[in-house]
Amino acid sequence: MKLPDLPEFPLPTWMNKGEPLTLAHSSRRYWEKVYSWLTWPLQQIDVDTCAEPLLNLLAYQRNITRFKGEPVSLFRLRVKHAFINAQDSGERAGFERIFKRLGVGEVKTLERQLQHDWDVILLRINDTQLSENNALMMQLVRQYGRTCRRYFFQVINTTTARLTAGTFDGHYRYHTAEATVRKDTIWLTASLQAGHYGLSVEHYTLQADEA
Repeated sequence: MKLPDLPEFPLPTWMNKGEPLTLAHSSRRYWEKVYSWLTWPLQQIDVDTCAEPLLNLLAYQRNITRFKGEPVSLFRLRVKHAFINAQDSGERAGFERIFKRLGVGEVKTLERQLQHDWDVILLRINDTQLSENNALMMQLVRQYGRTCRRYFFQVINTTTARLTAGTFDGHYRYHTAEATVRKDTIWLTASLQAGHYGLSVEHYTLQADEA
C-alpha cells in the first residue's frame, strides 16, 4: 500500500534562510515522525511493508507455511500472491503461472506422456531453476499440485549450436582403348567417358536439446 507523503511547505524568499529555515526543517521532522505513528497500523495490513511478526499472522490466514531457509522477500511474495495462486492451482496453465509469478521462470507441464504412467505430470525445467529454487518448487508442488498425481522434474538444457558447412565439386574423366592385332593390321578402338558430380550445401542453425 502506497501512502501519500507529507506535502511540502516552501518558505517565502525573505524567510528561506537562517533561523526560520532551521525551524521549518525541525517542524517537518517532527510531523514526519507523527505521520509515521499514525500510518503504522495501515502499513501492517500491507504484505510488502508489515513487520515480520504480523507477516506470519497474514501467512497463517492465507494458508502459507514458511519452509526452512526461505528468505523474507520470497515469503512476502508467496503471502502476497496466496489468493491468486490458490485460484490457479487447479489448471495446467495456472500452475505454470504460479512458478513464473514467484520468480522461478518458465516451467512447462507435460501430462499423459506415453513413456510414463497416466498419473505422472512432468515439470520441464533447466539446471539453474532446479539448483536455485529446489526447496521452493517442492513446496509449490506439495501445496498447489493436483491430488493423486505424481510430479517428476525433467531437466532439459537448451543450447544453440552453429554448423559451418563447406562446398566442394569435381570432374572426372576416363579413357579406354582396345587394340586388336591381326596379320598386317592393327585395329584400335578408343572411347572417352566424362562425368560431373557436385554437392549443394546449405547453412543451418541447429537447436539442440541436451537432456
